Amino acid sequence: MIERSLFTPEHQAFRDSFRRFVAKEIAPHHEAWEEQGYVDREVWRKAGANGFLCMSMPEAYGGADADKRYSVVQMEELSGPGFTGIGYTLHSEIVAPYILHYGTAAQKAKYLPRMASGEMVGAIAMSEPAAGSDLQGVKTTAIEQSDGSYVLNGSKTFITNGWHADLVVVVAKTNPAAGAKGTSLLLVERGMKGFEKGKRLKKLGLKAQDTSELFFDNVRVPAENLLGGKPQESRGFICLMEQLPWERLQIAIQGIAAAQSAIDWTVAYVRDRKVFGQSVAAFQNTRHTLASLQTQVQIAQVFVDKCTELLEAQQLDTATASMAKLWCTDLQCKVMDDCVQLFGGYGYMWEYPITRAYADARVQRIYGGTNEIMKEVIARNMGLGR
Repeated sequence: MIERSLFTPEHQAFRDSFRRFVAKEIAPHHEAWEEQGYVDREVWRKAGANGFLCMSMPEAYGGADADKRYSVVQMEELSGPGFTGIGYTLHSEIVAPYILHYGTAAQKAKYLPRMASGEMVGAIAMSEPAAGSDLQGVKTTAIEQSDGSYVLNGSKTFITNGWHADLVVVVAKTNPAAGAKGTSLLLVERGMKGFEKGKRLKKLGLKAQDTSELFFDNVRVPAENLLGGKPQESRGFICLMEQLPWERLQIAIQGIAAAQSAIDWTVAYVRDRKVFGQSVAAFQNTRHTLASLQTQVQIAQVFVDKCTELLEAQQLDTATASMAKLWCTDLQCKVMDDCVQLFGGYGYMWEYPITRAYADARVQRIYGGTNEIMKEVIARNMGLGR
């Protein structure tokens, strides 16, 4: 195995610290959280108290001004063991950056410290019942009123952290006639009249992750809750596109961490499991299958680490991030399928982590833009298609 050069001793020390937090505050409870369909709110407050939320935000807003590699460590330590119910990554590295990069000074001061402390949980509402990967097809509207406020109407679905969310970045059309060019982002808070949360959705995997429907019925959103204020009105689609490379890389990072754990679990299992008087590992098919999987995961890890370096240098483009998302999530699903096969009947039993990882993996090829969309993005970057 190639030693990874991405991390410094400081990153490794952080990994040890966060791993201890996971072992104490998450691992003993995750199975129960899967049963109830959401994590306990206390795990958010404890993460905030330990400085594990919004780490890449400036210190002035409660963060640690840490580089993105600390967040990568956190993603790996959650995704590898299969603690997929924890929504820290979306909160800290998707929602918070929208506020940091596009918000007004007042919006940053109001929301980011409360997100860093765990007092406020963040979500982003893009997908709709009839608009998933096609963000240009969003139907939710936010029509400006004479007093400068907006009346928000529409619904969203598949919203991660949606049930816990205190703050939601909502993608809506402030100028419906302008299509994508009329898209804006609004900050909607829990308790606003007309903002309702639907049922927690029951999913194939990610069972501890609270995924909800959100409904907006004539929600009066104050003018100061338009993300970035008037200068950012109708720039929502541009903002979404600018943030996509990091969001898609995060999916790739999580996919490879999960795939590596699956291989590790399977290696341990086939060494101990006896079939026809010998270990499953003694069969050539087993050894060659795992050797091939490990080779592919190693290659993918090198590419993902390179993408992380490009991100830090502000050189990661959408097409390259889409390649990472496409390759790593396809590979993740292949690894899970092959490893379940080596587990035999036990690979179909929910109490085994490989089984839960198999179920968790499937959505990786769907969200963040389906892998079919990734191929379109890559092809267009090559000068092919429209």
